[in-house]
Amino acid sequence: MAAPAKPEEISHPPMDQLQGLEYCIDSNPSWGEAIALGFQHYILALGTAVMIPSFLVPLMGGTDGDKVRVIQTLLFIEGINTLLQTLFGTRLPTVIGGSYAFMVPIISIIHDSSLETIADPHTRFLNTMRAVQGALIVSSSIQIILGYSQIWAICSRFFSPLGMVPVIALVGFGMFDRGFPVVGSCVEIGIPMLILFVAFSQYLKNFHARQIPVLERFALIISITVIWAYAHLLTASGAYRHRPDATQFSCRTDRANLISSAPWIKIPYPLQWGAPTFSAGHSFGMMAAVLVSLIESTGAYKAASRLASATPPPAHVLSRGIGWQGIGILLNGLFGTLTGSTVSVENVGLLGSTRVGSRRVIQISAGFMIFFSILGKFGALFASIPLPIFAAAYCVLFGLVASVGLSFLQFTNMNSMRNLFITGVALFLGLSVPEYFREYSIMAHHAPAHTKAGWFNDYLNTIFSSSPTVALLVAVFLDNTLEYKESARDRGMPWWAKFRAFKGDSRNEEFYTLPFNLNRFFPPS
Repeated sequence: MAAPAKPEEISHPPMDQLQGLEYCIDSNPSWGEAIALGFQHYILALGTAVMIPSFLVPLMGGTDGDKVRVIQTLLFIEGINTLLQTLFGTRLPTVIGGSYAFMVPIISIIHDSSLETIADPHTRFLNTMRAVQGALIVSSSIQIILGYSQIWAICSRFFSPLGMVPVIALVGFGMFDRGFPVVGSCVEIGIPMLILFVAFSQYLKNFHARQIPVLERFALIISITVIWAYAHLLTASGAYRHRPDATQFSCRTDRANLISSAPWIKIPYPLQWGAPTFSAGHSFGMMAAVLVSLIESTGAYKAASRLASATPPPAHVLSRGIGWQGIGILLNGLFGTLTGSTVSVENVGLLGSTRVGSRRVIQISAGFMIFFSILGKFGALFASIPLPIFAAAYCVLFGLVASVGLSFLQFTNMNSMRNLFITGVALFLGLSVPEYFREYSIMAHHAPAHTKAGWFNDYLNTIFSSSPTVALLVAVFLDNTLEYKESARDRGMPWWAKFRAFKGDSRNEEFYTLPFNLNRFFPPS
């Protein structure tokens, strides 16, 4: 029997590629397994696609039919943007979904006095939608310019592993209000879902059928099916008949009125709500959300590269992805999805939970999004899954993404007081500042920035309501001003130096080369 290792002999050397994944970015499971995994990613993406329109459409005066059309349009554009990003953008296995970062400027547009005074609800809905579309179309230029001009690539050269830790960690931790607070709105289905998902994905992961770890690989879809059926039984048996409206909305499987309101077949098309209207104030406010989306996506791309067992994306690949994301926000504006685009954090977490980081799986999920957004009734059936079921999965998946952010500490010297200071302050302020903005808004019925200039208010309130954005501002500023020349090794810069340029590491070509030999026309820098 081997002698136990001495403490001084125990070491965990840093690894620039995460080990232990069954399939990495460019290896693929069998077609049957890939289709099932793609469907699982599609189901997970439904949570955000339903949540955002369900909150915003009623505020605009829209009906259940309007809500269904917005959800269908959002899913359709999510599918197109995901295909564009995985083919021509970063090429990482990331779902491009709706973004909560756009809520502040969109709610500000909804409460614009010129729109609120419209008496007819349907006219108010259409006019508000067109105003949001105009703001999204104009503000998308920010990401398009920063991405394709390679300005974001230049900016990213100031990001060290130490500076990225709080940003990536808070891409996950910063979503805490979408987790257990939503589970708590219907504990009888939320908590069983959480327990079942953890049990299948972790404790029973070694159960194999035909040499496939079925329970680990498909823990999410199995858990959702079981709990959704259980929720339907509770609904059908009349368990919620005399409960408060809020409980019924969270728990019932027939409360959203999505299936009855959905058409059988409907293909979304550009300008389907009418010609967009443009306002300088609305567009300036929306630009802040586009910047927040850019920062959150940067953190999510770094996390996705790790969970796909790829190397960190080179600067120009990251910038290329941001450019395509800007095109995605332009499409959001043209089609009228009522929100912009960002990387779906929960789908990044699912890469780690299933240990499948395959690009093909995500492209298949994009196909499901497009297919079911056109076949309205079938898409509405899946979209009627109660939100606490999704929130229970978020508790695990957001936490997983956050821990990937913390794993970048392995490249840094955490025995350095400087590094401890930067990490701790950036993490704390990244959580504390947005929480202050949230609490203030609830108490005062308006956000802390409350001047007569609406666009200025939207700008500040959007920037400082985002945990990853606050963390990036604090961490990158401190990391590049505090003893930065003497601390290059402590910050982890030597580890990332070779990944900055496309030709700095031979693996970059394997992971990030464009398809169809397009690198001939767009040579990497």
